[in-house]
Amino acid sequence: MSTTRRTFLGAMAAAAAAAPAGKVTKYVRYRHGGGVSYGVLDGDTIREIRGDLFGKHSETGARRKLSEVKLLFPCDPPKVLAVGLNYRSHLGERPAPKVPEMFYKPTTALIGPEDAIVIPEGAKNVHYEAELVIVMGKKAKNISAAEAPNYIFGYSCGNDVSERDWQKGDLQWWRAKGSDTFAPLGPVIVSEIDPKARITMRLNGEVKQTQLISDLLHGPSAVVSFVSRFVTLYPGDVIYTGTPGSTSAMKPGDVAEVEIEGIGVLRNKVVSYADRP
Repeated sequence: MSTTRRTFLGAMAAAAAAAPAGKVTKYVRYRHGGGVSYGVLDGDTIREIRGDLFGKHSETGARRKLSEVKLLFPCDPPKVLAVGLNYRSHLGERPAPKVPEMFYKPTTALIGPEDAIVIPEGAKNVHYEAELVIVMGKKAKNISAAEAPNYIFGYSCGNDVSERDWQKGDLQWWRAKGSDTFAPLGPVIVSEIDPKARITMRLNGEVKQTQLISDLLHGPSAVVSFVSRFVTLYPGDVIYTGTPGSTSAMKPGDVAEVEIEGIGVLRNKVVSYADRP
């Protein structure tokens, strides 16, 4: 087993051990052999489940060791939305938005833990953005902020990878925010999260961003409620909630890690377009 693989599995096991016993369920999506399954992560063991992750499902009795599977992004979303400018520390001189400022990322941008972030041809200024991600559990249309928690299935870690030159120069953000591999997601979905949990971004082991998720200008309930007024949300839809602090460029060979307390570590290596998998 490679050092990288051992490091990743160790981080996953540590995150699972740190979760409050009996309070939080951690769901994973994984490949084993030729099939893709969902399961519940219990330490370094995955208990396979059958059925609708967001509806009726049950455990099959099958067990897999974490070391035996390839973790994928933890659900297969119908759509991916994201919030811009949602931490005061990220605003700079810009005014705080009165409502969540939303945009889309295509589902083709999604990658899972340990997958490679590919710097596209011609890109010169690709940044990381550590983010808490909301995972919807029910169809939601015109719901209030008070109702929103009943529609949220859980939370995950995300990296809203962004090419800043394209973001500033293009009319739309279709490639700046939506290029292939620009939406790392995972490693798990947790059923609950402490609102005082800390989000941290590390690049090559150096902390680049860190903040409490409670510092979000528009929290998960407000975001879900606002979006549902205009766009119907469906089970499995994911919403990246914004990044704190400042960001900087990544280069091939870098390792980007998003860690959120109670969820775990989303780790991705950065590669050039020529060296893409």
